[in-house]
Amino acid sequence: MTHEAQIYDLETYQPANCVGQLMYRVRAAQMNALDQALAQDADLAALEISAAQYVIISVLARRGVDSAVQLCKDLSYDPGAMTRMIDRLEAKGLIQRHRCPEDRRLVNLELTAAGLAALPKLRACSVRVLNHFLRGFSQAEARQLESFMVRMLENT
Repeated sequence: MTHEAQIYDLETYQPANCVGQLMYRVRAAQMNALDQALAQDADLAALEISAAQYVIISVLARRGVDSAVQLCKDLSYDPGAMTRMIDRLEAKGLIQRHRCPEDRRLVNLELTAAGLAALPKLRACSVRVLNHFLRGFSQAEARQLESFMVRMLENT
């Protein structure tokens, strides 16, 4: 922490309206909306995928993360909850575990053919939800909001 100008001060600080709380509320609302959209989508409802499970599938699809440990770090999930979500996704045939050949202690994760096949429809559903949340924003405003959030992450 540096001695730069402070955004909040103790006299005017309103926790319910601070950036952190607002981001949390937006994220919770977005995940709830995605849960509903996934459950109502004719092509996806049968998979019974939650928004949290979609996030795991999406991160695995990026190919930079391939273990439960990395997923927990990237997503700030509890390891026990992560194991249960991975178990459910594996039971649905969307992801698979396999031992790392170089280090048998490590278990890697990857999307199955079914997981890869479901990914475009899952992403389309997520995009619909995000676009709903960004109604009234211009593309420039959305990019600016993203850049502000990236700057906050860079400050960590």
